[in-house]
Amino acid sequence: MSGLNDEEVQERIDRGQVNILPKTPSRTISQIIKANVFNVFNGLNFILAVIVCIAGSPKNALFSMVIFTNTIIGIFQEVRSKITLEKLSVLSSIGATVMRNGYKVKVNIEEIVKDDVVLLENGDQIVADGIVIGEDTFEVDESLLTGESDPIVKKRGDKILSGSFVVAGKGYFKVTNVGSDTYVAKLANEAKKFKTINSEMQDAINKIIRTIIWLILPVGILLMSTQIIFSGKKWNEAAIAAVAGIIGMVPEGLVLLTSVTFMVGVITLSKYKTVVQELPATEVLARVNVLCLDKTGTLTEGILEVAEIKLLSNFNIDEVMATLAHAFPSKNPTQVALMNKYHNKGNVEVKKIVPFSSSRKWSGASLKGMGSWIIGAPEMILKEKYHYIREKVESEAKKGRRVLLLAHFPEENITEKLPNNVGAVALIMLEDIIRAEAPSTLKYFEHQGVEIKIISGDNPITVSAVAKRAGVKKSEKYIDARALPDDIEELSELVKEYSVFGRVTPHQKKNLVKALQYNNNTVAMTGDGVNDVLALKEADCGIAMASGSDATRAVAQLVLLDSNFSALPKVVEEGRKMINNLERVSNLYLSKTFFSLIMSIVFCIIVLPYPFEPIQLTLIGSITIGIPSFFLAISPNKEVVKKGFLRRILNISLPNALVFALFTIGAYLFSMMSGLGVMDSRTVAVMIAGGIGLIILIDVSRPFNGFKALLFLSMLTAFIAAFILPITQKIFNLKMVPFIFIVISVAIIILAAVVMPVFQVIFSKLLDRLYKK
Repeated sequence: MSGLNDEEVQERIDRGQVNILPKTPSRTISQIIKANVFNVFNGLNFILAVIVCIAGSPKNALFSMVIFTNTIIGIFQEVRSKITLEKLSVLSSIGATVMRNGYKVKVNIEEIVKDDVVLLENGDQIVADGIVIGEDTFEVDESLLTGESDPIVKKRGDKILSGSFVVAGKGYFKVTNVGSDTYVAKLANEAKKFKTINSEMQDAINKIIRTIIWLILPVGILLMSTQIIFSGKKWNEAAIAAVAGIIGMVPEGLVLLTSVTFMVGVITLSKYKTVVQELPATEVLARVNVLCLDKTGTLTEGILEVAEIKLLSNFNIDEVMATLAHAFPSKNPTQVALMNKYHNKGNVEVKKIVPFSSSRKWSGASLKGMGSWIIGAPEMILKEKYHYIREKVESEAKKGRRVLLLAHFPEENITEKLPNNVGAVALIMLEDIIRAEAPSTLKYFEHQGVEIKIISGDNPITVSAVAKRAGVKKSEKYIDARALPDDIEELSELVKEYSVFGRVTPHQKKNLVKALQYNNNTVAMTGDGVNDVLALKEADCGIAMASGSDATRAVAQLVLLDSNFSALPKVVEEGRKMINNLERVSNLYLSKTFFSLIMSIVFCIIVLPYPFEPIQLTLIGSITIGIPSFFLAISPNKEVVKKGFLRRILNISLPNALVFALFTIGAYLFSMMSGLGVMDSRTVAVMIAGGIGLIILIDVSRPFNGFKALLFLSMLTAFIAAFILPITQKIFNLKMVPFIFIVISVAIIILAAVVMPVFQVIFSKLLDRLYKK
């Protein structure tokens, strides 16, 4: 046990056999900045802003401010989450005691080398893989690795794995694998690549933006060419007009609003001790229809309590139990439960103790004047006499209780080998403490149509009973995972039938998530251990407990700081509010996007000056979309999130855009033919476009309430003021047009309000036919 000497340690350091821990799978700060700064959206806005500035009109480049705002929000949120999670990481500060040059030395875990001899004591975390040496035995909690909550006894020659804990006894082990070669590192390595969450809403918006960007280049070049060549404009005026058409096609405000709304949601959720690592995570959880939970630490608090004691003889056991509860050095969960039941130490003198061992499954003590007492597994204590109480024990076990036997024999010379005259005195029933919030949280998800699946490394019978007590629907439908097939298609049939899965390995957890997704479910998975990493990575939304491992927190999208899943209903409600409201305001933005696309194509063909300048589109966009959409996006909304986001917004925004364009082009051409100049005709076009935009605002704001009515009146007042006040006329290049054109504009806006619903119905029917084909 003398361990390595200094020369041997240096040799291993030179060979790289050092316990350097692999970095957790999260993006670095430079990667976060790069991803948020250098993207197509920012690049397009930057180029357009440069063109407008070169053309001599910096005020028309105001639209580019969205680049900075959107980028800062994205970077801030992701860096904030990263810092929070790194503060949670305590593994790097953990030390270990190793034998070197014949002495005990305290070292940092990253100073451990291969072949080091490490001393382990009760409560120590095992920081590298190895083999037990020496004659001592100790017990290890491997629940973070396997999900199995019962301690495992380790003796000479047994393997032990990093990430587990010593819960009883002490001993030595020789390090065999360090750093990236350890079991934990290899398991986490399968999930090392940073995962981008699958967001239906963002995917739909990105799909629209990608399509529009493909159109922007040819349409933009054609528009600029026609503005220069055919309408006789100078290049700088043509450039400004062309940029106006292009920026109108890019729904930059929608991208910004999405980030802002998610950010507001993130700040709100932080009040419920929830860290959101990726902005769209709340959206995905709002869409989830299957939630996979572990038993220990999720449904239960991870600690035991004494539920009941049934006497089997006439002994008064209170004094005995109080003494036994405080007699042993190892404070395992069972012992803690007994100590919580019997707070005060007994007054009986303890002559000798036999500590608990997983191989014996009992502990005992000789008490002065009271003989010897044993507490532990009934079948291990009574052996061939166990059949006398078997029925009572099994009856309690079916309730999910852990049953201990208190037994006695008269001699005061207890050893590890029990005599034949041991008599049963009492049955002690222990139960996992159900989290106080668990039943109400489960009931919430049941009412919301979310199916609950319990996936645990524990015995399926026990897990089923605990699930029943917590209120899990169909908890009686359980299965031992050792009977599950590896084929995902076969497994997908079984996951429909069963709600509780016990004895599940890490790879089986991943397969269960895959099987649920194979059945077209959106799956959320909670976890705290390394054994959950693969499943968390595979799930549509991974939810980690802060008390768990680094790797678990790194691959999850949500981290519950108080390790309590009762915060999830708040996350779901916040997600529903954001997604449903964003769908509403998406109709505003995309109506304007498709409107601008139609306008640009039409004015490429008719070769007339474009009816707007960029600054005028900024006015229309701010009054009818930008400002009101922010307030609409944070208003209360608890409706269930439905699939088909892209289809629904196209169903509204495309017919809106068509009406928008037809009436605006008609009014603009009428003004030009009536003898108005370009600036006056543009003023009429702004009037019509802004008025129709306000009509669309009314449509997406339904159902109306006092707040929405006030919001609409405020925007209407601000829009009218822009045409009246001299300062705003100058800023937005607006003119006072003859009164008759104002009357005609109001009439056109009213007509558009009547026609728009008709177009929506017609387009909806056409879209339905298209989807059926």
